[in-house]
Amino acid sequence: MANVVVVGSQWGDEGKGKIVDWLSEQADIVVRFQGGHNAGHTLVIDGKTYKLSLLPSGVVRNKLSVIGNGVVLDPRALIEEIERLKGQGVSVTPESLRIAENVTLILPLHQELDVAREKASGKGAIGTTGRGIGPAYEDKVGRRAIRLMDLADLSMLNGKIDRVLAHHNALRRGLGMSEIVPSAVYDHLAAVAPKVLPYMDSVWSLLDNKRREGKRILFEGAQGALLDVDHGTYPYVTSSNTVAAQAATGSGLGPGAIGYVLGICKAYTTRVGSGPFPTEQQNEIGDRIGERGREFGTVTGRKRRCGWFDAVLVRQTVRTSGINGLALTKLDILDGFDEIKICVGYRLDGREIDYLPASEHAQARVEPIYETAEGWGEATAHARSWAQLPAQAIKYVRRVEELVGCPVALLSTSPEREDTILMQNPFET
Repeated sequence: MANVVVVGSQWGDEGKGKIVDWLSEQADIVVRFQGGHNAGHTLVIDGKTYKLSLLPSGVVRNKLSVIGNGVVLDPRALIEEIERLKGQGVSVTPESLRIAENVTLILPLHQELDVAREKASGKGAIGTTGRGIGPAYEDKVGRRAIRLMDLADLSMLNGKIDRVLAHHNALRRGLGMSEIVPSAVYDHLAAVAPKVLPYMDSVWSLLDNKRREGKRILFEGAQGALLDVDHGTYPYVTSSNTVAAQAATGSGLGPGAIGYVLGICKAYTTRVGSGPFPTEQQNEIGDRIGERGREFGTVTGRKRRCGWFDAVLVRQTVRTSGINGLALTKLDILDGFDEIKICVGYRLDGREIDYLPASEHAQARVEPIYETAEGWGEATAHARSWAQLPAQAIKYVRRVEELVGCPVALLSTSPEREDTILMQNPFET
């Protein structure tokens, strides 16, 4: 019985929400292990749409949901999301949601700093969501973070606040911002404490016990492997590790707890914000893909950049995340194209390479090498078996498998969970 990690194998927005929801029906526990409320998942269940940005997707299915220590948690965003789901008929209680006691908190000052620095960077901005994710992770590794467990004893909070403000007020002065008084931070934390503390738990112990009981655990990643702070298109990345190995570190379970890694990727490529994008189509093709795929961010609403499928990048993330199988989504968006291009390599300064270089400047110079596949006129939308797919669509999927060196385990042909073709069940491998 395999525990499954789901990760994005491009730049995020690959359709993880639907796949996680599809898998969560078989899972006992769903765990978020990195990121914050900067990345969203959209679930469509019985025609009803749920937009989640912090809570694990399992909450909608009444599964035990866990926010691991690798996440940075904005208490206000958590409370708002719980209330929003309540309005949609989904009850989130301490029995259904547990949060790691050592999770780092995002404070209002983190969000203010995020926005101010991005604005001050001008053309050098990296395209953050402005939700304080990066500054919170900086405080975590700088060993000055305030964590959830700190709210359990407010009498000990003042010293921790002073340590945070010694750093942040210096930054604020440099950016021409007003300094923060300690009482403002204390009052904010004292107000949210009773609302979030009931969810606190020793998550590493909880998960270890559940694993020993034979429970199925689904680890839900946010964003995509190409936004990983180590393995992504640095510096145009997020502030956490988004590859599959983070599921162990960000939950407190050892690597041996991971049985199967499922990588999610679109049948084409998208990206939000700044940074290199070798196969981007800033033309009618990109516009057509974006319009048909409704490519706007779940959390930010920002328009996504669109382009052809990049097999070089996905092959690279298959290796850096140890992906066992792919879930290929949005195949139906390519319906009706006369021809479809796939990037099979790059040219860099006149020579051919089969990987994305780590250098920011080299990444900006790579040119895609394409091969062209014949399109298909028939619709793939809502197909639920291979027999319902056009022959050319099947050839396209098989070519993707060949180029990235990984089998397609699931194929998604619409946002509806039932419109899924299963070749390999990750929980049963």
